[in-house]
Amino acid sequence: MVVSRCTRCGTDLQAAFRFCPSCGQAVPSAAPAPMPSLRWLPFVFAAGAVFWLIELVQFAAVVAAPAGREQLEDALRQAGLTGDITTLLVLDAAIVFFIEGTAAALHSAAYFGLKARKPWGWVTAVVVSGLWSLVLVGIPILVVLLRRNTRLAYGIH
Repeated sequence: MVVSRCTRCGTDLQAAFRFCPSCGQAVPSAAPAPMPSLRWLPFVFAAGAVFWLIELVQFAAVVAAPAGREQLEDALRQAGLTGDITTLLVLDAAIVFFIEGTAAALHSAAYFGLKARKPWGWVTAVVVSGLWSLVLVGIPILVVLLRRNTRLAYGIH
């Protein structure tokens, strides 16, 4: 059964051929089909992108509404911040928009890269997973490590 032709000499090639029988040219292999057990993986990152976009829109709505801005300003004052609260609010909003926008973009890139089975999709997925691990695992462990009783148990004052 002929599957393709040699790119160098045009000889008919069968699926099992790794080299052209006429000229010895290597036959490029097709990308392997996704493993059935991993077809769901890109959709996890798509769900993450949707989640972050929803968070971004919700925060934009809070910042855009006068009552929402007032609540945010009150929260900054209650946190003990003094000075120009409006400038602090703008800085805070910019940081939140940057973080949530970046998270949505990384999740989207991971989705499209994994869906197309590109190496950069895998790299992006690993980066996103590492960041989630930092947030979900690393920060709580850091909190435990920084507790006074933990420091004292290890002789750190």
